[in-house]
Amino acid sequence: MKEKTKEFLKKYLIGFILGIVSACTISVIAATYFPSNDVTYDNKESGLVSTNVQGAIDELYGVCFPPKAADQIIEDAGLEKDEYECRYFFTGTNPNNYITFNDETAGWRIISVECDGTIKIIRAASIGNQDWHSSVNSDWSSPTSLNTYLNNTYYNKLNSANQSYIIGKYFSIGEVDTNDTNLATQINNENSKKWEGKIALPTMSEYIRTNSNKNQCGTPSNYKKNYRSCKNTTWMFYSLNWWLLSPRSSNDSLIISSSGNFGTSTAGGTYGISAGVRPVLYLSSDIKITGGDGSQSNPYQLSL
Repeated sequence: MKEKTKEFLKKYLIGFILGIVSACTISVIAATYFPSNDVTYDNKESGLVSTNVQGAIDELYGVCFPPKAADQIIEDAGLEKDEYECRYFFTGTNPNNYITFNDETAGWRIISVECDGTIKIIRAASIGNQDWHSSVNSDWSSPTSLNTYLNNTYYNKLNSANQSYIIGKYFSIGEVDTNDTNLATQINNENSKKWEGKIALPTMSEYIRTNSNKNQCGTPSNYKKNYRSCKNTTWMFYSLNWWLLSPRSSNDSLIISSSGNFGTSTAGGTYGISAGVRPVLYLSSDIKITGGDGSQSNPYQLSL
């Protein structure tokens, strides 16, 4: 019975479908619709090993329909859902969240995996110091000169293949208060104003939520009070002055200083400063992982 069933699959079913669908799909259909206990399955040609039907189904679906990057990262890294929004953050001093993007091996890191399947990433190092704006205006959507630079000059320097990975999305640009004792309030404030585009910067709440020391560093006011130790419990700390997306007021833009504390600068004009720029963007939910484990020595490799 076993050999007859195998011969039937080979001679009639696969032969009939061969001109219509791919060989990969044929294998899945054959394994799925003929789940007889008498049937064994030869997976040698695909490089897989299962000889029972259910094992073949599982393996073939993995080959033919690989999981999206977002799902795979959440599972492999053991990420937990954020308590404030439907997002999954990488936290701690040095998690395995490195990614190769724009041909920069381990040059970017994953901030969060979103519930819509997109992946938010940040450049590991600054692309250099830039002014926020040419005049006193912290409104990112105005647009500021830094906004214009990132979404035109910088974006156009990315190779075309990597441009196709980027998806335009809404970024939160509402004002925040670094003295607030409630992070949820600040997240709501950030989300009260949105800007749609392709490249921006990280928000204040994202910087706080990547910190693993929630007791001492989990609110803006606590972070400010304990910044000397808090900078050592987040991978996002970078030992130069660099811009955040969240403004403190209509005149003041927010930075993370080289010491790790929050700082502000008049957003342009005579008293404005230049600070480091770490671009942030969203990768399409159609992205697939083709290699790597997220470590710095073996970062995630992606493709569409």
